[in-house]
Amino acid sequence: MTFPAGFVWGASTAAYQIEGGSEAGGGAGSGSAGSGGGRGSVWDLFSWARGVPGGEAASGHETLWPRDLDLLRDLGVGAYRFSVAWSRVQPGGRGRPSVPGLAFYDRLTDELLGRGVQPWAALHHWDLPQALQDAGGWLARDTAYRFEEYASLVGERLADRAAAFVTLTDPFTVAAQGHVLGTHAPGLRLGLGAFPAAHHQLLAHGLAVRALREAGARQVGVANGYAPAWPATDRDERAATLMGALRADLFTDPLLRGEYPATLLDLLSGRAPQVLEAVQAGDHAVMAAPLDFLGVHYTQPDWVRAGGGLLGLTVGHVPDRERTASGAAVVPEGLTQTLTGLKARYSDTCPPLIVTVGYAAATDTPDDEGRVRDDARIRYLDRHLEAASDALTQGAPVRGVFVHSLLDGFEWDAGYSLRTGLVHVDAGTLERTPRDSYRWLRDRLRTQG
Repeated sequence: MTFPAGFVWGASTAAYQIEGGSEAGGGAGSGSAGSGGGRGSVWDLFSWARGVPGGEAASGHETLWPRDLDLLRDLGVGAYRFSVAWSRVQPGGRGRPSVPGLAFYDRLTDELLGRGVQPWAALHHWDLPQALQDAGGWLARDTAYRFEEYASLVGERLADRAAAFVTLTDPFTVAAQGHVLGTHAPGLRLGLGAFPAAHHQLLAHGLAVRALREAGARQVGVANGYAPAWPATDRDERAATLMGALRADLFTDPLLRGEYPATLLDLLSGRAPQVLEAVQAGDHAVMAAPLDFLGVHYTQPDWVRAGGGLLGLTVGHVPDRERTASGAAVVPEGLTQTLTGLKARYSDTCPPLIVTVGYAAATDTPDDEGRVRDDARIRYLDRHLEAASDALTQGAPVRGVFVHSLLDGFEWDAGYSLRTGLVHVDAGTLERTPRDSYRWLRDRLRTQG
């Protein structure tokens, strides 16, 4: 594998997955008034409605963060992408910030720098304040302006030290699973009526870019969940093209081309023209704010068949491949195709690409020797790093890789049944045990230099 000098090696987490919450600390998963009013995160109510625990326990990072930052330092990564919990900073989604909420991330940033690790702050990783959801959530245009206000608050506090900011993390999943399929918070099933949730996220991104730059941010980008759309048969080519437009083009063309893809506009104009009213004059100019990088979250290709499902599409897993515990197919060449495809589609307007890998969910636990053996995860990481290197040699502007996640925690719709961390976290004691994959990556980074 070949990676250039200055390549960013990092690990990442999401606030709701690891922090936990308490009424005193105003944690991201508190589901209570916290320190500044409000009702916690949208994931609290969604989880409780399904009768499963939410992120109120998570990994205990809210109190054990010094230990976790030491694990980062010992791993040898140069950067750490953490997400800021909006419901910790503004529990009500608007107005004056929580003093202890902002102080938590302020302290985290300083301690990362003290350990020689660059802070990369993501403003939104799926945890919308419930108070804003009650007012319409991402279906309401006002949420974009509330996000701008929130971005300004975080930027003013952290921009002098943070190496980079990520505005949104995977807005496709928020729109598709949260507002179309109903499998993620807030659990809505709106079909094409979910388009405003996508548009308002992109508008929020553009407004946040402006707010962060005004606060002095050094680098600002966005991250989406990308995957190539592979037709199951020759008869499914058109269905795969539509799936690609929904997952990737919808969330990237407005940012890098200043317009929505024609495939999508034709679909909406013909079947749900009323949703296009969400787009107002001047929105495209806001959404197309210049980016310093584009984050690429990759899991597996979409295996697409025409007929059935949403919009006449059935999306499944690539057959005859190794699977992770979550059922995802292990297809590293799909990552190479994704990265080279972004470069081919956007050419000179394609910003540097920052890749996130590591969603090889597992169910492993410490053995009698206290060792967590996860050979499948090591194979997964090794093959996907090679895929990123292949894309780099083919001309894709890959400038960094973050491995997700540093820690086990709350796995969204899977609750606590799956584990994605380089570090095993005991659900009862919160004891941290580095997996074999942690040691493998540490040794690989030392070799890489």
